[in-house]
Amino acid sequence: MQKNDRMAMMAELPEHKVLLRMSLPMMISFFIQAMYNIVDSMFVARISENALTAVSLAFPMQQIVTAIAVGSATGVSAVWSRYMGQGKKQEASDVIRTMTGMSLVFTALFILLGIFASGPLFRLQTDVAEITAMGTTYLMINWVLSCGSIFGKYYERLLVSAGRATLSMAAMASGAVFNLIFDPLLIFGYGPFPELGIAGAAYATVGGQIFAVFVAVALNWKFNDAVKHDMLKIAFHPHEAKEIMRVALPSIITMGLSSMTSFFINQILLAYSTTATAVYGVWMKLQNFCYMPTFGLNNGMVPILSYNYGTGRTDRVRKTMKIATLGCAALMGLLLIIFEIIPGTVLTMFSAGEKMREIGLWCIRACVISLPFGAVSMILSTSMQALDHARYALVINLMRQCVLLIAAFALLSWITHSEKLIWFAVPAAEIVTFAAAVLLNRLFRKHLKV
Repeated sequence: MQKNDRMAMMAELPEHKVLLRMSLPMMISFFIQAMYNIVDSMFVARISENALTAVSLAFPMQQIVTAIAVGSATGVSAVWSRYMGQGKKQEASDVIRTMTGMSLVFTALFILLGIFASGPLFRLQTDVAEITAMGTTYLMINWVLSCGSIFGKYYERLLVSAGRATLSMAAMASGAVFNLIFDPLLIFGYGPFPELGIAGAAYATVGGQIFAVFVAVALNWKFNDAVKHDMLKIAFHPHEAKEIMRVALPSIITMGLSSMTSFFINQILLAYSTTATAVYGVWMKLQNFCYMPTFGLNNGMVPILSYNYGTGRTDRVRKTMKIATLGCAALMGLLLIIFEIIPGTVLTMFSAGEKMREIGLWCIRACVISLPFGAVSMILSTSMQALDHARYALVINLMRQCVLLIAAFALLSWITHSEKLIWFAVPAAEIVTFAAAVLLNRLFRKHLKV
């Protein structure tokens, strides 16, 4: 397929083929990215359980950067693809330049938060001095050097939107490999490298993100003619910024609320023990790993839905949604079975002691029940975002990531007072959200006639 036909493949190839072509590289990339998050925690756990707890407490706040990066990148992908499908090349160009300017603003914001907010936020969560000190260091480095995450997601998504998902995978994978190599070197000080402990884990993470930015820029410049003359230029067009944020806001709020939710859940778990918080951190990393196929499908699906919606091909919109939903549900069901069988192996990877292992077995076996329900809810939610029903997506995301999950943890804690049974809050919240997502999906599809 020639260069001028790459966008057209989203309207010409059979739905399952274009979805696979757009999503598979992203799924592999996300798997690699999730793997290095898990490996990062595995190395940190070798320092001490307090170090693992510190990273677990930092993770929700660290994810705020990811929320803005992924959300705004999703917005750019959907709006740019829609304009290209409608033949509005100047508006598409304005979108790219506006997003570059917005990314600089986001970066400046997190530099300030890293310097002034990291310590107070950790002191608010725990009075254990060692956890506070390590967590503050880890979070400050991740926030101050967040430019890699913000620009990386943006430039990688441009490759996906232009039908270059394999190149996006290469950019993401390059950052993951960087992290995997430098994690042990900087944490434990092998060879000529200094022993930096938890700070080394943070530097390896942000270093990998920044390295991936350079790779993504180079790949866009060489292979993505549609954006290469715009992606490094700064502008601000209010209409385009509004369009980007209209699509991005549900994702940003979703992931931001997820961070806030994790913060409150950590406070509930700290009433039992710091070990329970460390276990929750392990589950969050495992959950992210399991959901990577869903994230990949979402990333591949958004430009397909937006492009075909822009060209009036509702038949392709409907078929793409069906394939993504069924495929994701089947894969999550398989992962559910696997992790029900091997929870002990997972905990051994995180150097779990006796108490952590006892709590963790209950946690993993209860929480993995949620995987198929949560994944389908995410697919339906993302479909609504891409098809101009972001308000429906926002309702689902509010329920799933905030209201129901916090309520379920608080209620089970109050009823059972059990450090083991409390983990059933996760599948309970996901099942209720799934039911609501199916209902809203029917309403929005009736409205769009898809």
